[in-house]
Amino acid sequence: MIHGLEHPFREDQDLSGAQNIVTLERFVEEVINQGRYEAADELVEENFVELDPLPGQRQGREGLKDVIRMIRTAFPDIHWVVEETIASEDKVVSRFKWTGTHRGEFLGIPATGRTITVPGVVIDRLSGGKMADSRILMDTLAMMQQLGVIPTPGGPA
Repeated sequence: MIHGLEHPFREDQDLSGAQNIVTLERFVEEVINQGRYEAADELVEENFVELDPLPGQRQGREGLKDVIRMIRTAFPDIHWVVEETIASEDKVVSRFKWTGTHRGEFLGIPATGRTITVPGVVIDRLSGGKMADSRILMDTLAMMQQLGVIPTPGGPA
């Protein structure tokens, strides 16, 4: 019991999943949403591996910081929201949605001024309380349609 309330975890329960969720919540808020790249040094292993990297993305913690800088430059008002999280042992699966206004070049696409919303899922593996590798799957077709790069079905050609 904590302060007279029943504790939601059994005493013998492994809390690493819950701790890993806290690490990822900090990463999303501090690094992605606030642009505090130095926080990644505390939250991400130096030899971090992006299993499905963006074109040109370098591996390692510095490569991850570079890609987030690139996205934040293109979408300076980016706001990332985790809508659902499942943790098991060293892995955390998060369903997310991010929004942002396209104000700078992104993957060779000049700024459009359009506000987009991009859903996706990311599977992160943590080791020693830090992000070790990640696989992110975003709805890039919808993203490109919202940016006006690819026509939407039934829309103008």
